[in-house]
Amino acid sequence: MNPGADRGGEPVAGVESRHRLTVVSGPSGVGKSSVAGELRKLDPKIYFSVSVTTRKPRPGEVDGEHYHFIDRAEFDRMVAEGELLEHAEFAGNCYGTPRGPVERVLAEGRNAILEIELQGARQVRKAMPEARLVMLMPPSWDELVGRLTGRGTENEAAVKARLAEAERELAAAGEFDERVVNADVREAAEQLLNLITGDK
Repeated sequence: MNPGADRGGEPVAGVESRHRLTVVSGPSGVGKSSVAGELRKLDPKIYFSVSVTTRKPRPGEVDGEHYHFIDRAEFDRMVAEGELLEHAEFAGNCYGTPRGPVERVLAEGRNAILEIELQGARQVRKAMPEARLVMLMPPSWDELVGRLTGRGTENEAAVKARLAEAERELAAAGEFDERVVNADVREAAEQLLNLITGDK
């Protein structure tokens, strides 16, 4: 595969500068949303991609802000027509990154963030090899287990599935350019911002 092409072989536009696109991944429960929220406060100019998903909204989630909530038929159409930069399925739900908004922002010379899972991060690595991949890490495995079991939003089977997935994701940390430990949300966001805007 041409490293500058997407999975369908089409070139990806607007990616001339290195590190304008940062992909943040990490296991469920590691605090990706919290760190991203703090990062928004630190630098509102950064573009945060809003993913599409076929899962139902959780309490407090807003359509178009946290996710674009769509049905499976619409998701399949977007995949078929090449409208997603990456996509993945987990626990019966589909997730994906709309291609158009990301390409437009990069073409404008702005920094962009994708907050996605490991499978999607790997797809972006192939489509946009100049992107920086950052894995958000928990302070410890026990801390991650505590965060997941303390959510109370999923049944025991779903939690066990997420723990098993978390083990697989953490084992892939070596594939990432940088690793940020989320022991403190503010400090993790500041470290991430330094990676995005600094010259590291």
